[in-house]
Amino acid sequence: MKLIHKNVDKGGQGTVVLIPEESEDMWHAYNLVAEGDSVRSTTIRKVQNETATGSSTSSRVRTTLTISVESIDFDTQACVLRLKGRNIVENQYVKMGAYHTLDLELNRKFELRKREWDTIALERIDMSCDPTQSADVAAVVMQEGLAHVCLITPSMTLVRSKIEVNIPRKRKGNIQQHEKGLAKFYENVMQSILRHVNFDIVKCVILASPGFVRDQFFEYMFQQAVKLDIKLLLDNKGKFMLVHSSSGFKHSLKEVLQEPAVMTKISDTKAAGEVKVLEQFYTMLQCEPSKAFYGKKHVLRAAESMAIEILMISDNLFRCQDVNQRKEYVRLVENVRDAGGDVKIFSSMHISGEQLTQLTGIAAILRFPMPELEESDSDDEKGAQDSESK
Repeated sequence: MKLIHKNVDKGGQGTVVLIPEESEDMWHAYNLVAEGDSVRSTTIRKVQNETATGSSTSSRVRTTLTISVESIDFDTQACVLRLKGRNIVENQYVKMGAYHTLDLELNRKFELRKREWDTIALERIDMSCDPTQSADVAAVVMQEGLAHVCLITPSMTLVRSKIEVNIPRKRKGNIQQHEKGLAKFYENVMQSILRHVNFDIVKCVILASPGFVRDQFFEYMFQQAVKLDIKLLLDNKGKFMLVHSSSGFKHSLKEVLQEPAVMTKISDTKAAGEVKVLEQFYTMLQCEPSKAFYGKKHVLRAAESMAIEILMISDNLFRCQDVNQRKEYVRLVENVRDAGGDVKIFSSMHISGEQLTQLTGIAAILRFPMPELEESDSDDEKGAQDSESK
């Protein structure tokens, strides 16, 4: 998604102008536009013209309309977002208050105005407009003295850093200089990984090289991580994958990504991460049910006690028509994050998102058991039975 203009004031009011550039952007647009928002874009309108003799002709004209959105329909096959609503700005072809349908398509600019931009909507703009936010695979292709640190998104590969260090050759009596140069090179590559790889998003880091360069670098990096207590690397050690490449040049990445083992590892990594968390939730539900809850009532109560370790929430819930309900979910996400919890917003287009929707679209894994939530369930049932018997 291309961000052309953004003007949101402190109160959360304002407009953004966006251009969807790929099919995934239309999904983001669908999640951004809500009923009651106003959208301005170009459209084709059929216009009737009456001649002096009384006969009428019709022609199609392109015009710019601003509508107040009343209904939203996302056609995933045609990749078109259809917005229906009333015209709210003077137009020579369309009367004020007349209904019209705006079709948002790829590469067609649109302006979106909201009475209130909440944190979830603003985060989605940042995520859809910053390609690094959707890059859940990183790769380092390297050879002695040369490395490229890349981020791989569903649609492109971005080189974030090129590292070149002159390493003296191994000579008798001069091995120390060679090892110093190599250590400097490895240090620069490690710092580049720490600077450019967002481990909250990236699920797999490929280290590729000819020979044993990748193995030596991997060993150096984790020796340093232990020595300097670099928790970010130590916690994410399992995400690194060592494979062969013919060189440290960017073009070697193509052959690396075609390796069957790599393809298996990186296929839909975001969804794979969601599936893993959901499996964790189901296991917890069986083994320690007082630490796993789903449904709005229970999850809100757990959040009040700052007990949530991982919150799973479907993006469907942020598209609800009830503004107060949406605000409640936004507040929940903010509260969990403020309390140090992790929030996973599931895409309802993925299989894991569909599974979460079957569990009311909201679930949580807790830091500590809350058996009182289970008890409140049985109390509710008992109360309901008592009122029935009366």
